[in-house]
Amino acid sequence: MEQRELLMDVSVIIPMYNAESSIQRCVSSVINQTYKGSVEIIIVNDGSTDNGKLLVDDYIVKNAHANIILIDKENGGVSSARNEGMKVSSGDFIAFLDSDDEWLPSKLQRQLEILEKDTSIDFLAGIIFEAPEEQSGRLKEIVLKNLIFKNYFQPSTVIMKKEVYATIGDFNESQRFAEEGNYFMRIASQFKCALLYEKLIVYGDGKSGFGESGLSANLLEMEKGELLNLRFAYTNGYINGPVYILAKSYSLLKYLRRILIVKMRKI
Repeated sequence: MEQRELLMDVSVIIPMYNAESSIQRCVSSVINQTYKGSVEIIIVNDGSTDNGKLLVDDYIVKNAHANIILIDKENGGVSSARNEGMKVSSGDFIAFLDSDDEWLPSKLQRQLEILEKDTSIDFLAGIIFEAPEEQSGRLKEIVLKNLIFKNYFQPSTVIMKKEVYATIGDFNESQRFAEEGNYFMRIASQFKCALLYEKLIVYGDGKSGFGESGLSANLLEMEKGELLNLRFAYTNGYINGPVYILAKSYSLLKYLRRILIVKMRKI
């Protein structure tokens, strides 16, 4: 990267809850980035009851060269943890990373190169699986209407300008499932968002996108969260009545499909 790019300071927000089996690998994936500019790692311990905090304390001592901040708080959910991290962040950009995910080594460098080349992009995400050859490396603008029928953004792939947070504010802490969908719709209503068709992370140690572990394993609650997001979009004038009904129907069909897929996995 050119020298001027090193001025792009990044704050990485990692919410942690009972992640003793993965947190060190997760943080190491940030430290081992090919991007060598200023990176601030903010780990928010969301009331963990395992040994995660002790492991992070030990990791900080052994990696004193890295700028790692550990925040302890009572359990309040992933949204409250992300909010706490964003409040104390100092970077020009904010990136998210879940504690059971890992970044691929060139994740930050690749995204920052794009953000430097096209300064009109405020929010940039990637994908979690290998892109088809014909799409690999392609950049696609994602507008609000795209998010009504599909959430294109996996949080651990996201990086955004600090001004996005300054304008949009916090995640909704009262919503415990599909909360990122609400946040990303709010962002897309005011800022330019883009999706890079390039795998940027190791997602949950290879798990699929739903039905295996974490909050995403609770399919019913996830569906309720998605329906809440659609209701939010309708009441805030993002979509009209007919689109709202169509989107709700499509969401329910996806939910039934997911249930079927999970059942088939168990056979």
